[in-house]
Amino acid sequence: MEYLTPPPSSSSASFLPIMLAATLCFVVSILLWRRSNNPRRKYNLPPGPRPWPVISNLNLIGPLPHRSVHELSKLHGPLMSLRFGSLPAVVGSSVDAARLILKTHDLSFIDRPRWAVGQYTGYGYSDMLWSPYGAYWLQARRLVKTELFSTARLREHESVRDGEVRAMLRGLYSSSASGERRAARLMDHLFTMNINVISLMLFSRKYISDDGGGGGGGSSSTTTTTFEEFKWMVEELFVLSGALNLGDMIPWLSWLDPHGYVRRMKKLRDMFDRFLEHVVDEHDERRRREGQAFVARDMVDLLLELADDPNLEAPIERNGVKAFTLNLLVGLPDTTSVTVEWAMAELLRRPDALAKVTEELDRVVGVDRHVTEGDIASLPYLEAVVKETMRLHPVSPLLSPRQSREDVATGDGHDIPAGTLVFVNVWAIGRDPAVWGEDAAAFRPERFAGSRVDVKGQDLELLPFGSGRRMCPGVSLGLRMVQVILANLLHSYAWRLPAGVEEPNMEERYGLSMPRLVPLEAVPEPRLRAHLYAGP
Repeated sequence: MEYLTPPPSSSSASFLPIMLAATLCFVVSILLWRRSNNPRRKYNLPPGPRPWPVISNLNLIGPLPHRSVHELSKLHGPLMSLRFGSLPAVVGSSVDAARLILKTHDLSFIDRPRWAVGQYTGYGYSDMLWSPYGAYWLQARRLVKTELFSTARLREHESVRDGEVRAMLRGLYSSSASGERRAARLMDHLFTMNINVISLMLFSRKYISDDGGGGGGGSSSTTTTTFEEFKWMVEELFVLSGALNLGDMIPWLSWLDPHGYVRRMKKLRDMFDRFLEHVVDEHDERRRREGQAFVARDMVDLLLELADDPNLEAPIERNGVKAFTLNLLVGLPDTTSVTVEWAMAELLRRPDALAKVTEELDRVVGVDRHVTEGDIASLPYLEAVVKETMRLHPVSPLLSPRQSREDVATGDGHDIPAGTLVFVNVWAIGRDPAVWGEDAAAFRPERFAGSRVDVKGQDLELLPFGSGRRMCPGVSLGLRMVQVILANLLHSYAWRLPAGVEEPNMEERYGLSMPRLVPLEAVPEPRLRAHLYAGP
């Protein structure tokens, strides 16, 4: 934290205004705190810890907020009130609480808080994640679901996904086929492959150079950033999107930017904007060049056409085009890669589960070909492994924050006032012994044998993609990518930990997503015939 200090030459007279300002801030904070704790209408809030002046309950939130609020919910209940600075908050940590927030009162809790991250990285709240509920957001979501994530579109791009998965497998083979078996940093290969897939779907070509990325499908001759730079940008975006920025919680302290989050947001915004301007300029140039013969061939083309449509109910301007593109570009690579990496780590801790899923792959697919998306329905144990991974390691452990649009009565005598931050702790729900039994913290895919519990938002005990109107629109693509990538990694290679490593580190790193604190490294040994690792 940066502290304000007077210049070396300052005298007691020049220091007086600083003391007066500090005193004024203190008095204002006390008045605001008293006012926030004595509202005109008396609400019966859900139980929660007593707030401190000014910071309220922020002192109770550690570096892993989903774990902090889980421990607090054990004391105060599954629907719990907190205060983050001047903002009231409610956290749901049970299936019933999730039903109240995501189903019964979904429309009441559908807005987003107007936080700094939405202003600076969401192009002034014009993206899908941070834009408020209304015609603009509804139009954007409908567009994405019909033009990018529809069944027809996903089928159309299946060859793209298959080609990039095979390129990733070749990249692993080129390093593992040498005399010395070397450990691979799995995230590098996963991230490169997923970036290539979404780039081809959004842009019709690749813009990210994989130089130094550790394998992948290559890149076009013209790139705007390198793999390492872009990976850092995506990780930084997810960290900042999940951070509790003190300036958001205590607005009159926002000018201090005590943690430097806003400064980092502005820097990141400029880096992404340079990249996205280059992409949009190239697409605009093709439109001008082809004139009347122009046909949209990717998502950016379509967004630019819509931006020129004067009949849209909610116009999409150039910043909106860049904002939607950024959402789609960063969402799939991070969330898919993180989930597959967690699955591999859990399987390496459970050799019996690893052997069982490998046996299923050999029996269903054989050793003469790769796994295709059409095989997934015939691999129930693999599907169980994916569900169990998503239960224990949901990509977004607290889901994205919501904000209530109106007062809501919970049905058990409590009230949630308008303007309250609302979180659903899906990490806690996934480890609830009342739902999953006394072994809820254990990785046991067998619990899903014969189970109809799904991850698509209807079964509230398993919510890796959320539920309700704000549910992740890319659930179909994300799920099939996780399944087919994991299946091919396990089918194409036998995996073991590096020499001297008995068990992978399972610590987490918090953000809007929840990656591993220590990237997973493992040694791949080819299992299939050599020609299957050759180029197309």
